[in-house]
Amino acid sequence: MSIFIIAEIGINHNGNLDMAKHLIRSARECGCNAVKFQKRDINLVYTKEFLDSLRESPWGNTQRAQKEGLEFGLAEYTSINTYCNELGIDWFASAWDINSLKFLDQFDCKYSKVASAMLAYPAFLQAVAERKKHTFISTAMSSIDMITEAVNIFRDNSCEFTLLHCVGTYPMKAEDANLRTIHTLQETFHCPVGYSGHESGLAVTYAAVGMGITALERHITLDRAMYGSDQAASLEIAGLRMMVGTIRKMEISYGDGIKRITPAEQEIANKLRAHIKVG
Repeated sequence: MSIFIIAEIGINHNGNLDMAKHLIRSARECGCNAVKFQKRDINLVYTKEFLDSLRESPWGNTQRAQKEGLEFGLAEYTSINTYCNELGIDWFASAWDINSLKFLDQFDCKYSKVASAMLAYPAFLQAVAERKKHTFISTAMSSIDMITEAVNIFRDNSCEFTLLHCVGTYPMKAEDANLRTIHTLQETFHCPVGYSGHESGLAVTYAAVGMGITALERHITLDRAMYGSDQAASLEIAGLRMMVGTIRKMEISYGDGIKRITPAEQEIANKLRAHIKVG
């Protein structure tokens, strides 16, 4: 089965719809299966004190100005929905609160996403599971007990899901990847398991592919040096193209596991073994 590759745009569009469309188009051209965004009601996700605190950004000098500058609304998501439909690529978003989940109900997305931060919110998990969309569940910053509670909620609601092994640092160090957790999740929950990577480069991602993941999520950007907390842990378009192409070659190379002599091998064997007398 081919790995489902998700290009995580997140908030790397920096509030610019044209930039978001450029990233969508690039993901489609590189062969990704879907693009993903993030949606927040900042008044629910953050406290007033936090939003009023100082932060220099292209949009102003408070946390509120920065968060509002990064947040797309109905007009932008309507345009994104139309654009993705025209290009023939799926899109969806991780909601960070119930209001944002309801906001996303306006669009006929096939998939849903639970961000790692939201795994600690059972009522939210229940609301997502009730929507019956195949959901990718990130597991960073979460214990096996927390993951078990989430899995039980989705199974109780007969909602299909994929767990994503994930480490919640940006960028993640290779020594923190702990990719054998992929097998732990597979063996513990007997469900599809993918990988959501925040590392620089591609080596860890390729290692995850070799461990039998069914889905892969990587952040993408037009320029890793741009403003934004996720940019440094993202792939630029050239890296995304290389990653998708390499993964598709890896998938072909695994074969079916049946030991056989290929026709090309047989021709060579006939030449190299011509001097061997049998019997």
